[in-house]
Amino acid sequence: MENNQKTLFGHPYGLYVLFFTELWERFSYYGMRALLVLFLISETTTDNPGYGWSEVEALKLYGWYTMLVYVAGIPGGLLADKVLGQKKTVMLGGFLLVLGHCILAIDNINAFYAGLGFIILGVGGLKPNISTMVGGLYNKEDDRRDIGFKIFYMGINIGAFLSAIIIGGIGEIYGWHYGFGLAGIGMLLGQLVFMWGQKYLVGIGEFIGKNDNPNKDLIEKPLTKVEKDRVVVLLLSFLIVVVFWGAFEQAGGLMNIYAFEKTNRMIESLNFEVPATWFQSLNAGFIVLFAVAVGKFWAWWKSLGKESALLFQMAVGVIIMAIGFLFMSMASLEFQDKGSSAMYFLVFAYLFHTIGELCTSPTAMALITKVAPIKYASLMMGTYFACTGLGNKLAAFLGEWAQTAGEFEIFTGIFVFCSLFGILVILLIKPLKRLTHGLD
Repeated sequence: MENNQKTLFGHPYGLYVLFFTELWERFSYYGMRALLVLFLISETTTDNPGYGWSEVEALKLYGWYTMLVYVAGIPGGLLADKVLGQKKTVMLGGFLLVLGHCILAIDNINAFYAGLGFIILGVGGLKPNISTMVGGLYNKEDDRRDIGFKIFYMGINIGAFLSAIIIGGIGEIYGWHYGFGLAGIGMLLGQLVFMWGQKYLVGIGEFIGKNDNPNKDLIEKPLTKVEKDRVVVLLLSFLIVVVFWGAFEQAGGLMNIYAFEKTNRMIESLNFEVPATWFQSLNAGFIVLFAVAVGKFWAWWKSLGKESALLFQMAVGVIIMAIGFLFMSMASLEFQDKGSSAMYFLVFAYLFHTIGELCTSPTAMALITKVAPIKYASLMMGTYFACTGLGNKLAAFLGEWAQTAGEFEIFTGIFVFCSLFGILVILLIKPLKRLTHGLD
């Protein structure tokens, strides 16, 4: 392909166009997410006024919003597959995101709801399709593909890391709507990068009609026994996804509120109070630091002849993530005893959550690409995003429940349930392994 003829560091120029587009999109999304709940619960009478909602009301909206953001990936993918192609759908999604973030900068409740709506539609158009475009830069037999996705994944996490520091800090210290406006500027930069880089994306993400699809014959055939067995395995992986994100996504809700209201964030030697939103950057920062190490660990583990099936890795990830909530339980006990808890509890919680994510999230995507029947490949990926959305909704529900049941009880309950769930999945690995027919 013409766009693959020009490379930078051994990869197509188009990869870096998509890298920076996604970096700025995630910068805007995660920055806004870090502010959302804190803005809603801030009293209208403070120096940095919010809407003065109760924590239950704020978490309920947060749950619906984060669920719909991911569920919107299904119509976004269908729009790309059936009508526009991935490239035009990403362009449309980026435009809607810029519009949504800019509207959020307006201090008006109607503008607030409209902005969230445009962001949901924008992420639905951009998120599932830009990743597919990365794959389109490489031929199937190209050994650079896996490394290309790792580079792209680094862009996601660099954007997420910077967003909580910059957008979160400005929004929390100087004004929520300044933060929302800065998120809009970030997305505008991403959109401009994508528009500028079109010359490096020639032939990538274009609309392909059904008659021109190279997999036309496979799409029209009914599922074989082997393919049906693999769908069963995918259904279990989707259940793991819901449980994992249902716990993990306390980050933007309950844990965000906990950092804001119940954590001693003062660094006495510097006379500086750490903004609560900055803790949102820990996950992305830890991913950049530990992604390679976790990948090498599983390669070493496999070389020893140990169990390394993808479902096994996902289950281990759920258990590791659960340990993070053990630290949050200890933080809750310290708060009950002293009236505040130390920051290091949050740091350790996010550390274990991140290692768990590195074992679970990319592994789930890899499992889908390996075992999903070609006939339903897009549907399976869309279902993955929908399950991520359901997990986000579950996380918000647990956060709401914590307002009456108590944070210690919720944090401890998540730790116990996720640990037992992960162990149960591990026990099911051998009976289910035959259903992958050698692919896992």
